[in-house]
Amino acid sequence: MSGLFGEAGGRPPRAWIAVASAEHVRRGRAEGFMQVCHGKVAPLRRVRPGDRVVYYSPATQMGGKDRLQSFTALGTVRDGDAYEVDMGGGFRPFRRDVDWQPSIRETPIQPLLDRLAFTAGKTNWGAAFRFGLLEIASDDMGLIASEMAQR
Repeated sequence: MSGLFGEAGGRPPRAWIAVASAEHVRRGRAEGFMQVCHGKVAPLRRVRPGDRVVYYSPATQMGGKDRLQSFTALGTVRDGDAYEVDMGGGFRPFRRDVDWQPSIRETPIQPLLDRLAFTAGKTNWGAAFRFGLLEIASDDMGLIASEMAQR
């Protein structure tokens, strides 16, 4: 991988939004990993080293009703494949390693809705997040990253 957002494997990096509660995102940031869709491996196989990922957190805690609705982490996927971890109790989620940017701030999505291609003009914009991992345009990623860096 070259540079923070360099090309990976001969193809331009892709941009992704992953969805998880802010509490779960904080743990992933602290430990240097991402995990989506309750630990399923299939979505993580779409993500490649060098890809950019931003987390969207609808709530602070899983199942919470606080409507945080913010971007909560931004980083670049590291070299390596998805791997399984044993969290006990029979829960064995898959993860990918990520270099998280330390200097970003949580950023509410509401002020960006009309400026992001995947939400502009949509009243039911939250439906885009229901699958837990969404590929977005690099322009949208650039806007989100810029807003997170300015806060």
